[in-house]
Amino acid sequence: MDEFQEILQDFLVESFELVEKLDEDLVELESNPEDLELLNGIFRVAHTVKGASSFLNFDVLTHLTHHMEDVLNRARHGELTITPDVMDVILESIDLMKALLETIRDTSSDAGIDVSACVAKLDKITGGTGEVETPTVTTPPEEAGATEEIEAEEEKAEESEEDEIDYENMSPEEVEAEIERLLAQRQEEDRKKREAKIAAGESVPQMPDEEEAEEEKAPQEEPKESAPAPTPAPAVKKEAPKEEAKAAAPAKKTPAAVEQTIRVDVKRLDHLMNLIGELVLAKNRLIKINDDVEERYEGEEFLEELNQVVSIVSLVTTDLQIAVMKTRMLPIGKVFNKFPRMIRDLSRELNKKIELVISGEETELDKSIVEEIGDPLVHIIRNSCDHGIESPDERLAKGKPETGTIALKAYNEGNQIVIQIDDDGKGLDPEMLKNKSLEKGIITEKEADSMSDKEAYALIFKPGFSTAAAVTNVSGRGVGMDVVKTNIEKLNGIIDIDSEVGKGTSIKLKIPLTLAIIQALLVGVQEEHYAIPLASVLETVRISKDEIYTVEGKNVMRLRDDVLSLVHIGDIFEVERILDASEHAYVVVLGLGTSKLGLIVDTLVGQEEIVIKSLGDYLKGIEGIAGATIRGDGGVTLIVDVVALMNMAKDVKASAVSEGSEGSASNEKTKASDYTVMIVDDSKTDRTIMRKALEPMGVTLVEASDGQEALGILKSGDYNFDAMLIDIEMPRMDGYTLANEIKKYNRYKNLPLIAVTSRTSKADRMRGVESGMVEYITKPYSADYLASVVQRNVNFKAEFL
Repeated sequence: MDEFQEILQDFLVESFELVEKLDEDLVELESNPEDLELLNGIFRVAHTVKGASSFLNFDVLTHLTHHMEDVLNRARHGELTITPDVMDVILESIDLMKALLETIRDTSSDAGIDVSACVAKLDKITGGTGEVETPTVTTPPEEAGATEEIEAEEEKAEESEEDEIDYENMSPEEVEAEIERLLAQRQEEDRKKREAKIAAGESVPQMPDEEEAEEEKAPQEEPKESAPAPTPAPAVKKEAPKEEAKAAAPAKKTPAAVEQTIRVDVKRLDHLMNLIGELVLAKNRLIKINDDVEERYEGEEFLEELNQVVSIVSLVTTDLQIAVMKTRMLPIGKVFNKFPRMIRDLSRELNKKIELVISGEETELDKSIVEEIGDPLVHIIRNSCDHGIESPDERLAKGKPETGTIALKAYNEGNQIVIQIDDDGKGLDPEMLKNKSLEKGIITEKEADSMSDKEAYALIFKPGFSTAAAVTNVSGRGVGMDVVKTNIEKLNGIIDIDSEVGKGTSIKLKIPLTLAIIQALLVGVQEEHYAIPLASVLETVRISKDEIYTVEGKNVMRLRDDVLSLVHIGDIFEVERILDASEHAYVVVLGLGTSKLGLIVDTLVGQEEIVIKSLGDYLKGIEGIAGATIRGDGGVTLIVDVVALMNMAKDVKASAVSEGSEGSASNEKTKASDYTVMIVDDSKTDRTIMRKALEPMGVTLVEASDGQEALGILKSGDYNFDAMLIDIEMPRMDGYTLANEIKKYNRYKNLPLIAVTSRTSKADRMRGVESGMVEYITKPYSADYLASVVQRNVNFKAEFL
């Protein structure tokens, strides 16, 4: 049985490869019915599948392909014209053939699919009555002769006898001998049947061996079967050896070169890709260590040799990574091939004339992405056919050709693949889209008024949105384009739409080459690092904090001609932030389709190639986080989920540069009574003086007699302090030590600490600055001066944090 399973597996692989381009070839044949070369290639597929399925006792598949072969053979000899109605039946039979192959793949049997209706149609096309015996009938036929019914019955009887062979208890040698015997028997029976057909005056296709023999004996006669041309005969005319048939059969225009290939399980490629990912991480770590060593041992002789080794390892790792990625690459043509058939069927269903133009099908994508991109493209193209392309009468009335055009192309753009779908239809009307969305409650009137045309185009991706007047088999349920957006974003891709009313629509899908290793921008906030996929980064800018405005509770900035929403990454992920006295901020401009967002970060670390790692079962599903990676210094960096982050940003209030450590929505203090200040001094007299100076401001005052007591009050969290007045000389814990302890806590790093002391030396002042003091007041001082210093610092904290 192992031998049989191996043969069955080869049959399935070969058959799926043969039928892969059949839809595209058949649609082309319908447009060019005189293309004998193309017709011969299609016939060869049906003939090859029929022969192999007959040998493996797949009765239903053999029965179907036999009648397909009859129709195609008559067309080859000019006895039949391929009309749209005939093509409908042929395409139906191709669909059944694919379904039978999938059933065989899953169950090792072709039972359970009824092909009798399709076979009857095929029989009528060839001049029969359509009353064809099904292969399940095992009684001998009533009439003799080399007819299709006799062949079906004889094959069924022969295969029933073969089914009785006990393969289970046979040795591999006996199985192989039995297979050889059956093959020889089958060939002899086929020869007799062919002779009977020839004697009856029927046209019979040549067997592969006979064709090869004829080519060897009389190669000059070959052009008789193909169209006259001075060029060598195409590969499809020269039947390849049996093990190479799958490469030669689908060829259309040029001879197919025989390639030495080996099939590899996808799991092995995935494992290899994981190992390469680990190697990339090790390379990044090695480069970081090399930089540290260079800095520490500058001028040492061994550094040059170390640099050479690191460079070689880096270069080889990069080349190896590219090579492994290419092993996972598949041409996007494998996805594009099914669309000519789909356009052809939709044209007939919608009574429209539509032409599909495909280019760039050789562009390669990672296998995992190729498998995911098919459904979104189906929805987009169906939408273009139904809503975009007008009826022939409408097009003629508008001065357009009655045949609409949909162009599907793919090309590389940096580290991305762009798939572009253009149509010359009616285009998208932004006002109509807004009105439809208002009717369905998808947007509000206020949103509609402020919405740009680009944002209006994006409404077609909203769940439940549809412009169809009625629900049909093609569209109208308001779910298709929503699926497109979800699937593309799952691939870390973006969608861009451009349209002009009356001219047409262009949709671009921008997708990363691979999902395993990506280029990312590393950013920092506090001690945390985040990686943002570079494909979503439009630009980075450095702005003054004066350029940040608050509009309706949201932070915004003007970026050239656009108003850009701003949000601090620390607010989204609830990272405590320190007092930042800088007058500038870094903004990472993120783009997702027509949406943009300015993400404020503390630092821009740089661009790096990262390997995406899963967070595991316990941490997966964290909103805004797509995974993690390991940096060159060994630290872990979280990878931002741009789609989720942009959704989370909608709920963040105007706090990008004005929020304190407590994370309040707004900290716009206008009255001194809103402030809380702590006085720390071991002298009760000094505390009283400071209290009397600040009480007129209306501030809330809290007193502590030494550093330890002050630290205990801070830790309790009972107060949200806006400033602290600290004496330097105190028992148990002096002011310098207290300041150092306070700065160890992230939530207090932005707290203004004001030294109030009698020490006046320059060394004492420097020590105060080093410990984190922002002001240094020497005794004696005036009450007004103390109050002004406190007022200035608390205002600074409220405005900039």
